[in-house]
Amino acid sequence: MSDTPYADLDPDRILDAIESLGLRSDGRVLGLNSYENRVYRIGMEDGPPLVAKFYRPGRWTDEAIDEEHSFAAQLQAADLSVVAPLHHAGRSLHHHGGHRFALFPLRGGHAPEPGDRETLRHIGRVLGRLHAVGDGERFRHRGALTLDSHGHDPIDYLLDEGWIPPELEGNFESLAEALLDAMHDCHDRAGDVHMLRIHGDIHPGNILWREDQAHFVDLDDTLTGPAVQDLWMLAGRREDSAEPLRWLLEGYEQFRPFDRRELHLIEPLRTLRLLHYNAWIARRWHDPAFPVAFPWFQAPRHWESVITQMQEQLAALQEAPPDPD
Repeated sequence: MSDTPYADLDPDRILDAIESLGLRSDGRVLGLNSYENRVYRIGMEDGPPLVAKFYRPGRWTDEAIDEEHSFAAQLQAADLSVVAPLHHAGRSLHHHGGHRFALFPLRGGHAPEPGDRETLRHIGRVLGRLHAVGDGERFRHRGALTLDSHGHDPIDYLLDEGWIPPELEGNFESLAEALLDAMHDCHDRAGDVHMLRIHGDIHPGNILWREDQAHFVDLDDTLTGPAVQDLWMLAGRREDSAEPLRWLLEGYEQFRPFDRRELHLIEPLRTLRLLHYNAWIARRWHDPAFPVAFPWFQAPRHWESVITQMQEQLAALQEAPPDPD
C-alpha cells in the first residue's frame, strides 16, 4: 500500500469518479473533516449535494465494506435513522481510477446536548433498537474489538517502531504490561459477555441531532464487540458517568436487556481507545494529512501525557464500575 494513498485524488479525479456512475456534478467539491478516509461534499446539477467517501486503500476488503453497507441498510429498513450509502446500478461500493468510493445523502444537524436526561434516554432507545438489529446476524469479514486487536497490537507497534522516546520507553512498557494484566482481570470479572454487531465509534460527533431525533453517521468502524462499547463514550467522565449511564439504560432496556456485567468493561474499553488512538496516528504518519493535523504527536511532552493517562487508567481499572441502578 502506498504511503500517500490519496496523492492522485484531485478534484478532477473525484468528479470523474462521480460522473462514471452517470451522475452530473456542477463541479463544486468541498473537502469535509476526515482523516482515515477522504470525504467530500459534491454539488450536483440535478438535485441536492451528495457526500462522496473514498475509502483508505488497504484498510478494508471489499467484502468488509459491503458488510458495513449491508448493516446500514438493515438498520434503515428497521426505521432507524442512519446515513446509509446510496445504490447506483445495484451497488453501493464503486471503483474508479484505483480508488473505492461510496455516495451518501447529505444530512445536517448538530451534536446532542451532553448530560441531558431526555436526550440520553432517546439515544438509549435508538441504541437498543440498533443492537437488536445488530444481534440478528454476524460479521464474517470485519474485525472484533478484543484485547489483542486494540491492546496488545497497538502496544507492540508503538514499541517496535520506535515511537516512544527512549527516556520514556521503559516506563511505557512496564505500564502497558500492568494495564494488560488489569484489563484481563476486568474481563475475568465480566465473564463471557455477548458479542454482536455494533456501531463501534458512538461519540457525540457521530450523532446528528435534528428535530429532537438522533441520526447516526459513520459506520466505518463497525465491528463485533460488546454492547457497552456503544454506550460508555456518551456517559462522559468516569467519575460522573453513573447518572448518564442510568438515563441511557432507561431508554435502552425498553427494547433490549443490558447485561450489567459489561460495566466491568468500561475502563478497559477506555484504556484500549487510548492505546489504539495513538497507534492509529503512528500507523498513518506517512499520510501527509497526519503530521499537519497532529503536529504535537512526536513531541516528548505528548508521550509524557500519554503515560500520565496510562497511570490514571491503571488506577481506574482497580476500582468498581459505575452503578447506574
